[in-house]
Amino acid sequence: MEKEFTFYRKKILPTTIPIQPGKKIELSSLDLLMENHHLKMVFYYKTPTVLPIGTLTTKLRILFAEVISYFPVITGRLIRNNDGKWMIKCNDAGIRIVEAIAKGSVETWLQNVDAEKEKKLIHWEDMYHIPYYWATFYVMVTEFEEGGMAIGLSCSHLLTDPFSATLLIKAWADRVLWGNISIPPFFHPLPKRPVGFQKAHQQPNNHLISHYKSILESPITSPSTTQKSKTVAFEFSDHMVKTCINLAHLNCPTNGTYPSPFAPLVGILWVCISRVKGETRNGLVDMSMGLDMRKTLGLDKGYFGNCMIYTKVNGNGIGVDNPQLATKLTGEAIEKVNKEGIIDLVEWLDNCNNFPPPSSSDKGNLVFLNLENVDPYSAVFMDGYEPSRISYYNESSIAEKGKILVLPSHPSEGKLSRIVMVTLPNNEAIKLCEDKLLARFSPTIIMGAT
Repeated sequence: MEKEFTFYRKKILPTTIPIQPGKKIELSSLDLLMENHHLKMVFYYKTPTVLPIGTLTTKLRILFAEVISYFPVITGRLIRNNDGKWMIKCNDAGIRIVEAIAKGSVETWLQNVDAEKEKKLIHWEDMYHIPYYWATFYVMVTEFEEGGMAIGLSCSHLLTDPFSATLLIKAWADRVLWGNISIPPFFHPLPKRPVGFQKAHQQPNNHLISHYKSILESPITSPSTTQKSKTVAFEFSDHMVKTCINLAHLNCPTNGTYPSPFAPLVGILWVCISRVKGETRNGLVDMSMGLDMRKTLGLDKGYFGNCMIYTKVNGNGIGVDNPQLATKLTGEAIEKVNKEGIIDLVEWLDNCNNFPPPSSSDKGNLVFLNLENVDPYSAVFMDGYEPSRISYYNESSIAEKGKILVLPSHPSEGKLSRIVMVTLPNNEAIKLCEDKLLARFSPTIIMGAT
């Protein structure tokens, strides 16, 4: 038992509503690509009153058992279909839930937290040698003796992306606060091209397919045990982000609203990280972006599964003192990802015969994930019990060149404010904190400063 905890208990939480016998759910090609990845996230809550320890946890556990009945994907177990691909056999096996009590308060915890310490609030188990007995989702509820709570979620990326994982926590909070779920989950296939539809041109959109083909054809790499990474979380205030946007020379609409902070933040961090890596002879290091495509595909917010598309941007020819060009190319790459291109990609993946899942979503490039539109702060369990801070991790089985997650800050910090979680090799992360270009925007290091 860790010294920070005075109580620690693990149990299986079954569903309260029986699952239809024999029901199975097929996984999409986008799901199957993520087999070697898993997600971890922590929601921190500052509780206005200190309830007797165990009171809140008991209530949350009872109502969560009801909520997971509406998410058969997470309570089922993995099996292989006739083609050897993973699918979900729905049953009442439930999920693993851990209940813990930690010393001190959540405020004290956050004053000196780093990624290693934070992950003690998350329970995770690697896949068993018999996958059917392995739970794909884990939830950990930690109450702090002097006030506050943390909810840690971990799951296989094979079944969901960060948006759907957040939807689960929000559904749980809605059930506790309101008695119902405001955004029910939907489990249906990704959209396909209408039957009989003829494309204006017969060639598929090649830029996405070429990128995914290169990922799938890359040799599978064994897990790395030598390279130690470090995660640093920066918070960019509303004012700082406006400065980033102005530096990138992005035009603001006449109504005074600002464009998405994602592209200018990527542009600046892409330049800064390339500099600390020292790989700038021909320009910046190559990078790719993971983008949520639910809106582009016309999917409901409740779509549960993987719906993030990765697109590559070459760094050749971009100067290390030119974040404006880096931002411009980032924005252009985002605009190129459209519905027709995504459908082309999914059709191509569907026609690939039993492709081996890559060991990384993009081990040769920096990876930026646009999580601006996740909605963690609406996961309010009780009046006054709302998330004060959040952390997300997207992990793979091998060491990567670097991964950067762009997340929303708490709404009280301003509409454009963002949290950026950067995971790099340890020495590079330290250098990034000292980078002069990044220092011009005065981001606050809220985790991993030492």
